Amino acid sequence: MIVDNALYRDGCRVDLGLTTQNLRGVREAATQDGDFVWVGLHKPGWTELNQVGEVYGLHPLAIEDALGAHQRPKVERYDEHLFVVLKTLWYVDETDQVETGEISVFLGRDFVITVRHGEGMKLADARKRLEGMGDLLQHGPSAVLHTLCDSIVDRYEEVAADLQEDVDEVEQSVFSEQRTNDSRRIYLLKRELAEMRRAVFPLREPMSRFTRAAVQGVHPETGPYFRDVEDHLSRVAEVIDSLDNLLSTAFDAHIAQISIQQNDDMRRISAAVGLVAAPTLVAGIYGMNMTHFPTLDWTYALPFVLLLMLLSSFAVYVVSKRAGWL
Repeated sequence: MIVDNALYRDGCRVDLGLTTQNLRGVREAATQDGDFVWVGLHKPGWTELNQVGEVYGLHPLAIEDALGAHQRPKVERYDEHLFVVLKTLWYVDETDQVETGEISVFLGRDFVITVRHGEGMKLADARKRLEGMGDLLQHGPSAVLHTLCDSIVDRYEEVAADLQEDVDEVEQSVFSEQRTNDSRRIYLLKRELAEMRRAVFPLREPMSRFTRAAVQGVHPETGPYFRDVEDHLSRVAEVIDSLDNLLSTAFDAHIAQISIQQNDDMRRISAAVGLVAAPTLVAGIYGMNMTHFPTLDWTYALPFVLLLMLLSSFAVYVVSKRAGWL
């Protein structure tokens, strides 16, 4: 559906008294230099988006991509407009999952159209914030693109911070004295980092081009604003690499811990077997059916044998304790 449809002039929103659905009326009101229209849509259908495309002359291939909502971040140039795809991210802490959405942006000389899929980021907040920045808003549709990129990258940093907390928890669990099974959670976190990487890394090259004003259709004076976004994006990319390396190290350490624990178990089992085997040996020898055997006729034979069995077990215990097996 069409969420908002507004005309902006001289850095301010203009109240035309028209309904949000009146696409052509708002479009025809952009008559002065610097005027532009911002149309916001959320999960539109083919008919609705095609109607917008007819009013603003959008390329059919770009419309198809905007409807599909399974594109990687990219910037494509068509005859009269730019088509930009941005991935939105949000983190669900209960399940350690990074959820993704998508925002497609059609950027023309005097219009910008945003198509949002997913529930992660509502553009009403970004629109309201931009409307309070008159100087930036005078840069036209490029100001809208910058605000969207800035808001999305800020969310990337929030997601990275949430992942950092979970990775810290995994590290503490792996190196704790308690026996834990962290392999599943490590795998889930690495998978979510891969999901985040697919959203962040392809965006670095387009953001660099926006910073250098190397993209036709993006206002050159917005370059410094995009530079700040590029710095934040680079920082997020570094955090992703760092967390991925930490998880790999934690997984190796977890496997090593399991191996050490298994060796400790085998040593304890061996010591326990030795405690039983020593008196069993004595009992086995004295339990043989032999006629001529020392001490068989001795009055204190039984106490002697029991004491010998006890001493043999004690000797095994002392040796095992010194060796650290018990």
